[in-house]
Amino acid sequence: MFKRTLTKPDGRTLELYARSPISDGLNAPSPEESRIPPNPHMRWHPLRAEWVAYAAYRQHRTFLPPPEYNPLAPTTDPANPTELPAGDYDVAVFENLFPTFAMSSSSDVPPAAVDTKPACGMCEVVVFTQDPRQSLGGLPLDHVELIVEVWADRYRELGGISEVQYVMPFENRGVEVGVTLHHPHGQIYAYPFVPPIP
Repeated sequence: MFKRTLTKPDGRTLELYARSPISDGLNAPSPEESRIPPNPHMRWHPLRAEWVAYAAYRQHRTFLPPPEYNPLAPTTDPANPTELPAGDYDVAVFENLFPTFAMSSSSDVPPAAVDTKPACGMCEVVVFTQDPRQSLGGLPLDHVELIVEVWADRYRELGGISEVQYVMPFENRGVEVGVTLHHPHGQIYAYPFVPPIP
């Protein structure tokens, strides 16, 4: 597995993975030049006896755009950048622009009738392939093997963060589960607690 780490103009990290060496000279694009650090928080749910994450800014995330506005496709027009560069790599991982958990979360949380606390953690997007028409199940076996290696690499890195207690990679597929982008991708949530039902 080959890996290259880049930094986006808005400060987020982009990790590129490939089955062969990744060429130099790739730049990490971003749909935004800068951003306000996200500040999600958690509230204690007394009836369920568990923490629930709140991130109101997620209401403004991209929702089922037409193919020409796919933010997970490689950038073809530098004047309208997506999340990914054009280049020779197989899988990309970047910090979610609309995270449920964020290391920037602070104790400045809205007042509530229940206990609240910062939602410190990480949320990453894993783009399985540059081909928007493909699916995880349709990829060649060696590509799927690379994705599993990427999950393991991210699991080790995210699991090493002191605030993180649980790491969960998963595939996002189908509007039935709330997918807002059809491009084959998944996410990795690095929780600040162990969920009651992992």
